[in-house]
Amino acid sequence: MSDYGSKRRHYRGVLTVYGRKPVLEALADPGLACERLHLASSNRRDPILTRILDLAAERGVETRGHSREALARISRNGRQDQGVALDIRCPHFAELGEGLAALAARPATRLLALDGVTNPQNAGMAIRSARAGDIDGILYADRGNPALGPLVIKGSAGTLYGAPLLRCGTVAEGAAACRDAGYTVYTLAAGAPLNLFTAPLAPKTLFVLGGESDGVSPAVQALATEALSVPMAEGVESLNVAVTAALVAYAAKLRGG
Repeated sequence: MSDYGSKRRHYRGVLTVYGRKPVLEALADPGLACERLHLASSNRRDPILTRILDLAAERGVETRGHSREALARISRNGRQDQGVALDIRCPHFAELGEGLAALAARPATRLLALDGVTNPQNAGMAIRSARAGDIDGILYADRGNPALGPLVIKGSAGTLYGAPLLRCGTVAEGAAACRDAGYTVYTLAAGAPLNLFTAPLAPKTLFVLGGESDGVSPAVQALATEALSVPMAEGVESLNVAVTAALVAYAAKLRGG
């Protein structure tokens, strides 16, 4: 398989977006480092495709033509790529081990992980919340999280491109690596005895938010030091994962954790 079909591209800080509207929006954003435009050779010109080509030319973005099959391998979503894909340089994407090494010298570090969050818009909004709260790294697993496609990007309101995304195979593997690197692993769980806003927090923390249906997985729970809860009014059982991500990000930030 070509390099364009490999998840390792995310580790090297390149995210490939697909679909004509997402690609057009990315090319129109001067703040994004667009590296390479990929087109299916069989594409028929329409106003959007013409605008895509014009913007790519204006910005000096390399353009390559491919067969439909080759483009599907690049986009990894041949059904929805509409014959267009774009490589974008995301400078803060890294493999988890690389990211942990870069953060090692900091006395305090706050990481966030999404464990089994399967709804792409929820994942995107959680990334946006973490970015707003200046979380130092977001663990994002190849298995158990949505692919980084248009819905995640839309949910993040475009903040995904600048997010400090740390890629790993599974959240359990990532949590184990963080624990080995000296991080205290906290899960968020309704009814947990410790309050997110008042419990003492370790200087190096990994907060794990569970999925929409099953919460934090047993494998990650086994790695956790403590479970934290968000106090809620009677009759309210849980919060959306993006809201919880915002609360976690700001609770630690404002307390200097």
